[in-house]
Order: sequence, then C-alpha cells, then structure tokens
Amino acid sequence: MTTQTESLDIRHYPPAVQGRGAFDGGRITEHKLVGFPHEGPRVPHLGPLFYWAWAAARGYGKIGLHPHRAFEIMSYALEGEIGHFDSLGCRSRVAGGGAQIMQAGSGISHAEETLSGGRTEFFQIWFEPALEEAMTRAPRYHDIQPEDFPRQTRDGVALKTLIGDGAPVALETEAAMHDASLSGGRNLDRCLGEGRTLATAVVSGRGRLARGNGETLPLAGGDFVVTHARQRARVEFQADAERALRLVLIEVLARVDYPLYRDRL
Repeated sequence: MTTQTESLDIRHYPPAVQGRGAFDGGRITEHKLVGFPHEGPRVPHLGPLFYWAWAAARGYGKIGLHPHRAFEIMSYALEGEIGHFDSLGCRSRVAGGGAQIMQAGSGISHAEETLSGGRTEFFQIWFEPALEEAMTRAPRYHDIQPEDFPRQTRDGVALKTLIGDGAPVALETEAAMHDASLSGGRNLDRCLGEGRTLATAVVSGRGRLARGNGETLPLAGGDFVVTHARQRARVEFQADAERALRLVLIEVLARVDYPLYRDRL
C-alpha cells in the first residue's frame, strides 16, 4: 500500500509481500524486508540501505563460510544468541540485544550460527558506502554487547541507539538506527528532514502510523514501512492502548553523492 501526502510518501509492506529465503536445509528462515536487486518487491527511496533480512531459527543453524567485499554488514540479535567466525580469525557470540559489525573492505569471508537451544531471531542489514573507496580499505570486524548501547526512557518510550548519537557503531555509510519500545498508548515522534527516508520494521505489538492527513496506517508485528520526506515533516507512531509496540528504525539519505550498486544494474 502506498500513501502520498503533501510532504510524505509512505509505503507499507506486510509479511505476505516480503521475500523469503532459507539456509542450512531450512533450519534458518528469513523474511526479506529489503531484498537483493533481483528479488521483490522493489523498495524505493532507500539510498545506501541495500539489504535487510529478518532471520529466525529454532535450535542450531549455520550459514557456512562465504565471501563479502565493500559492504558494511550489521547482524542485530533480537532473541537468542548468534555466533560469528571469519577469515581474520575473529570468533564471537552475542545474545539478544547485541550486534556484530563487519566492514568487508577489500574482502573477508565469514560464517554465521544460531547458538540458542530455543528460538533465535536476528536482523542482518547491509549498508552501502562508496564501493570503490571501500574496497581499498582493510576489512574490519567487531561486536557490541547489549549493555554497551546507549539507552534512554521518557514518557513510556524506551529508546536504544544502535547507530549514531553516541552509539559505539562507526560506519562509513551515513545512517542512524534505533530500537524503540512504546508502552501501550504511547507515542514516538520523529522529525524527518527533506530528502531523508525512515525504514521501520515492526518487531512486535500493534499500533498506528499517522499519515499526516488525519488518517492512520495500522501496524502489526512483521510489517515493514518506508516513509520518505519530500520536505521536512513529522512522523508519529502510536502503540495501541492495551499493547506495547516495538520498532526498529533506520534513517538514511534517499540520495547519496556516490553511485550506488543497485542503480548500476
């Protein structure tokens, strides 16, 4: 569903239209909120936000050693525990709320695992820096434990900063990322600058997004919403009165000053 107001372009992608994928004989499955260029649906206005998968597993699952170049890849654990091994010799594991950051640079290979005996969920998100410059840099990896991210709570909204605003993640790509939990009936307001895009995954709960014309867009767990500002605008999320709402939000420029891989295809 696409909604256009004077200042905002809002596009809603429920789970039924999202791409699908699987690894390790189906032990790890994923919804593709933003798929690779050959996968649908095509999501406009995302600039350097190249790929966003929502993966899940019950018990152990593994994605074997495979290569990457140039892209900056973040795995953010929502539930359970995920593991990492790479060709630099790095081994790590992070529990729900932690993140693994791989800046592929001139080239790196890595393997991924779900380590929890129960359910594991995680996001894997690819950010695109200027690729020709990125491929001249040495690859890097680091992880961030849940307690190392800055948090604040105000008026029933708990906000965890994952990228930007003092977070310990430093990317070459310009982006901001937050994990927000809204208590029942509470609001989260964002001011979105001209030419900027807010991509939002609804992790759990129910709520609404104000469209700016007096109407609201219903939201439920699994939904993906892209809000693009043609001019400076206010974006407002509201949790249902009786149920909390959890969102993960990524803000990027819709256009960057370097060529993007997707535009070359």
